[in-house]
Amino acid sequence: MPDEKVFQRLETILKKISFIENIVREYGSVHHALADEQMGRASILMHLTSISEQFDKLLHSGEFDALSFFEKEDIKGSNDLRNFIAHDYEGVDLYIVEAVLNERLPIIKKSAEKALHTLKK
Repeated sequence: MPDEKVFQRLETILKKISFIENIVREYGSVHHALADEQMGRASILMHLTSISEQFDKLLHSGEFDALSFFEKEDIKGSNDLRNFIAHDYEGVDLYIVEAVLNERLPIIKKSAEKALHTLKK
């Protein structure tokens, strides 16, 4: 059975996704949430950064079993997006962020849920 930290990291990923989903629900759409530069966008970008950091911690601790539930493109894309946010916050392409939230985040969520469920057995 994996170390408890693996479960904590997966649960953190799911918690951050839930926060993003709640923000989007409050604004009525991803587009409207990202349009609010002060609150919606800032919160979403911070949660996306946190998700990427959890992937990075899993990778650097050698937790390849947990990472195997995720598509490589999602892990790499998450890292790339975090780098854009960290190094050019004002230049982040919101169309890409919107696509990530609409298309990839549901897949990442399902992968995290499956990893958590399977690894806890």
